[in-house]
Amino acid sequence: MNANLVRRLSILIAGIGLVDSAYLAWIKLSNNEILCAGIGECDVVNSSIYAEIGGIPIALLGAAAYAFLIFLYIVETRAGFWADNAGILNFGLTLAGVLYSAYLTYIEVAVLKAICPFCVVSAVAMLALFVLAVWRMLAAPPD
Repeated sequence: MNANLVRRLSILIAGIGLVDSAYLAWIKLSNNEILCAGIGECDVVNSSIYAEIGGIPIALLGAAAYAFLIFLYIVETRAGFWADNAGILNFGLTLAGVLYSAYLTYIEVAVLKAICPFCVVSAVAMLALFVLAVWRMLAAPPD
């Protein structure tokens, strides 16, 4: 795959993750019901004690992470700090996102015994971004 195509695909996937997380954050902050369409138990997951850290919705943190990834994909083509460090920042953020998504998926399945399809979309998006970040690092020419 060509690097520009992978970058565009990464922006698309991060955009999907951003919309998904922003929707969950909006639901959490506005105390509305999630439109789960009968698939899963979104409200159980989004209203649990695991849906916040220090009063901040996890979904809001996820939306910020996806927004920062999109920022990285856009500025990585510029010279200087961003060109030099965007790849490792991308890798580190997606690795942290995948590990935290795995933890949250465990909480859904083993503790809450409820699955939120929106949370699954976010976890899959972050996993895809991590795989692409690894591919990009391995495909990058050595300095």
